[in-house]
Amino acid sequence: KNRKKMGEGKSHDPKDGKRKEKAKMHLKRNIGYVDGVSFIIGSIVGAGIFVSPTGVLKHSLLNVGVALTIWTASGLVSLMGSLCYAELGTALPFSGGEYSHIKRGLGSLPAFVFIWTSTFTKPASNAARALLFAEYAAQPFYGICPAPEVLKKCLALAVLWSLGILNGCSVKMAAWVQTVFTLLKMMALSVIAIGGIVLVGGRKESLARFEDAFSSEIPNASQIAEAFFQGLYAYGGWWSLNYMAEEMKNPSRNIPLTVMTAVPAVIVFYLLVNISYLTVLTPKEIVSSVAVAVTWADRVIPSVAWIIPLSVAVSIFGALNSSMFTLGRLSYAGSQSGHLPVLISMLNVHSCTPAPAMIFSTTIASIFIIPSDLITLTNYFGFSAWLMIGLTCASLIVLRYREPHLHRPYKVFLPVPFVMVAMSSFLVLAPIVWSPNLQYVYAFLFMLGSLIVYLPFIHFKLHFAFLDKITCHLQLLLEVSPADESTESKCE
Repeated sequence: KNRKKMGEGKSHDPKDGKRKEKAKMHLKRNIGYVDGVSFIIGSIVGAGIFVSPTGVLKHSLLNVGVALTIWTASGLVSLMGSLCYAELGTALPFSGGEYSHIKRGLGSLPAFVFIWTSTFTKPASNAARALLFAEYAAQPFYGICPAPEVLKKCLALAVLWSLGILNGCSVKMAAWVQTVFTLLKMMALSVIAIGGIVLVGGRKESLARFEDAFSSEIPNASQIAEAFFQGLYAYGGWWSLNYMAEEMKNPSRNIPLTVMTAVPAVIVFYLLVNISYLTVLTPKEIVSSVAVAVTWADRVIPSVAWIIPLSVAVSIFGALNSSMFTLGRLSYAGSQSGHLPVLISMLNVHSCTPAPAMIFSTTIASIFIIPSDLITLTNYFGFSAWLMIGLTCASLIVLRYREPHLHRPYKVFLPVPFVMVAMSSFLVLAPIVWSPNLQYVYAFLFMLGSLIVYLPFIHFKLHFAFLDKITCHLQLLLEVSPADESTESKCE
């Protein structure tokens, strides 16, 4: 404060305005179009397409035509969802993704339920990814023997904290890592896709499989729905861009453009890779294979088949980096709205990154790694992801009618969010109705448990004075400062 007083009135240089703007404590717009595309593709493409793209084919009763149709339909549903998110991201370009939109459209309580659930489920999925990466990275050194559990957990923790520190120190560096790893995984997918196209041209028996694509048994409605679930799960992650909307350069142009590039690119790659698998392996071989891409490589490129396990590790690493980046922004946005401790919304004074938010989310993910049985508990929260997508699309519809004059640089065709709300409702209720399980009740009770925290601490604003002292000490230790007021209370 004293420095500011000393410097007052010394200069009227117009450059000072720019300097002051740069000196403001807020997230910087460092993410461009290429970074955005890398983050979306990086979030969607994990290990699934390499290891187990079998779910769709299995539930399609090995009918090649139906399976490829479901892969396409799942991609188009994901594209519809991402276009809804593009409208919200351009109209309300704030950190926090669905959380910010639900808070603006539906109010504080649904937003708190979302962040309460996400604070546990998203770090758990990061922990699962880190353990899977550790498994693929360690296994080559142990041959046919299983790698020790302790080693895998130590490696998973090392990867989590390396990425947590990287994301907490520099946005540009995290974006660069994301771009590099996305390029590497797309190169691996290109090898599989091109290999398949070359083989289709040279093998008559491969073509025969596609000429009679719909000839085998047609699955019934519940089997198609189950296959659809598997397809949509493979496209999960298309919502990631909205978490970093506050850091996008020219969001009104780049958000829709990024979505319209990344999601169709993934659809095309997924189809080409599945066609490639089907040219080399029979549907029965694909379903019975433990890791489809490895089996494919053993047949097509046996001399360099080791590339595939390496590609899987690279792919998981890229997906984990993207997921950790977005989770940090969610914690940051929740704290800014008063739904999480105030320290979490503070920014590092040197790099303007949400370092406390990154430490918070990485610590929770680490807790899930140590007793990895905890991760299995979160398997029953799958329905919550689609519940939140439904609420976000409902927020879009509410805002269209409640705030018709809100500036919307991009507008989605209005029936699309209605279709997404209907799809989400089906995807939330179907697994609970078809295979009722007591765990779903526990998951639902856990979400309702958020009220125990919400009522005293958020609604009635219960506050403990000793927490201020702890916050102050941690603020000095981490060298963090509150973000400027201009970015606060933006979701109200």
